[in-house]
Amino acid sequence: MLACVRTAAVFGVEASVVQVEVDVSFGLPTFGMVGLPDASVRESRDRVRSAIRNSGFEFPPHRVTVNLAPADVRKAGSAFDLPIALGILAATGLVTRREIADTVLLGELSLDGAIQAVRGVLPVAAAARRDRCEGMLLPVRNAAEASVVSGLRLYPVRTLQEAVTALNDPAAFESPVARQAPAEHTGEPPPDFADVLGQALARRALEIAAAGGHNVLMIGPPGSGKTMMARRVASILPPLTFEEALEATSIHSVAGLLGEGTALLPHRPFRAPHHTISDIALVGGGQVPRPGEISLAHTGVLFLDEMAEFSRRALEVLRQPIEEGVVRIARAARTAVFPARFMLIGAMNPCPCGYAGDPVRACRCTPPQVDRYVSRLSGPLRDRLDLTVGVGAVTAAEMQSDRLGESSDMIKSRVLAARERQLAGRGVLNAVLQGRALRSRVRLAPDARPLVARALTTWALSARAYDRVLRVARTIADLEGTEETLARHVAEALQYRG
Repeated sequence: MLACVRTAAVFGVEASVVQVEVDVSFGLPTFGMVGLPDASVRESRDRVRSAIRNSGFEFPPHRVTVNLAPADVRKAGSAFDLPIALGILAATGLVTRREIADTVLLGELSLDGAIQAVRGVLPVAAAARRDRCEGMLLPVRNAAEASVVSGLRLYPVRTLQEAVTALNDPAAFESPVARQAPAEHTGEPPPDFADVLGQALARRALEIAAAGGHNVLMIGPPGSGKTMMARRVASILPPLTFEEALEATSIHSVAGLLGEGTALLPHRPFRAPHHTISDIALVGGGQVPRPGEISLAHTGVLFLDEMAEFSRRALEVLRQPIEEGVVRIARAARTAVFPARFMLIGAMNPCPCGYAGDPVRACRCTPPQVDRYVSRLSGPLRDRLDLTVGVGAVTAAEMQSDRLGESSDMIKSRVLAARERQLAGRGVLNAVLQGRALRSRVRLAPDARPLVARALTTWALSARAYDRVLRVARTIADLEGTEETLARHVAEALQYRG
């Protein structure tokens, strides 16, 4: 007999529906699989056979052929276990309902028939909704994630026996679907900027960066608070919108980083990879493309501490994602596209010992050593960083002071107001304005034009650096609430060019 069920294959953060055709015919007992399955899918033969038998069903002692269509799309992952097993049971008559092609099935099988959670359920649910499927049969631990997509009937199951019952009697297992908004942040309160002592210039630069979505580099000696301030940037960013949460959650779902029962990410991602990370782990890739750290930081913050210690190759792969907001990973069959619109915060020492320019502690580095250390960040990469700010050592008076700094809530209110002005004007943040949209948004006051002309001549700014100065100046004006970009806004933006 022939049976056909539906599942899905995930490539990048996109999913496409796959037909699982199972034919059970007379002949020598064999189990063949075609349709470009990779090793993880081919291994499912042993898991499926054991799960069917240990669930109390009879595995057919005949020739079993499984075809995964379309045959020109490579299939990877363990989520094909459950649809293959149910297809075999449907071909032998144990699944009695004939119309099962309207339900997408996915799940990994244990040898005892238990159904384990899988990756990429949210993109699969979106693909099922797009292809007008009516429901999804999936592991219980993935049900909250799939419930984000409206218009699908969900059948969460724990075992293969439950899955058979759910297909034969759908009304007994249907789960109500509620579109879920991003959850409120629970647990410990996020770190607050009130804990930061001094560092008025760096705090101001981070406020500007948060308001416009700009990238920022902090340079200062060890112990000056660079990491402390970077970890508090998330506390001044606006909460995730539903669309942003959906994108970020899809990436974390494909990477297998969603906790059990998580529907949508409750707050913006903050990723801080170690400086020994490889370029592939940073940007993404692999035989089956997986998102890297820059994609996991989408809609949030990517913090590179000790930025000069990262490998040159890892840093250079950041250049295109910073400009385009996406990562494209090309493979022979197709290209995976991962979103990567993040706010980059870098931190580094001014020299190998860390004390170049310090008024108290002497620097032990020679000028060539300092030059080599600073040049680890190439000119094109530095050109893409909107703000560069020096972070000095905290003074003894500041460390002994009982006066708290400005709280994150106060800074966040100004950041939210500035972002509302940007989104109301162009629908995007200043950091992504380009070309004609940038020129029309940034209206320079008459007193600002001579200052810009002198900076272009004196500093020999590139066209990219000039655009970034305009974007930062416009963000400063938005924080101030002025429609025109004044000379003082441009002057402050120029001081952050390093």
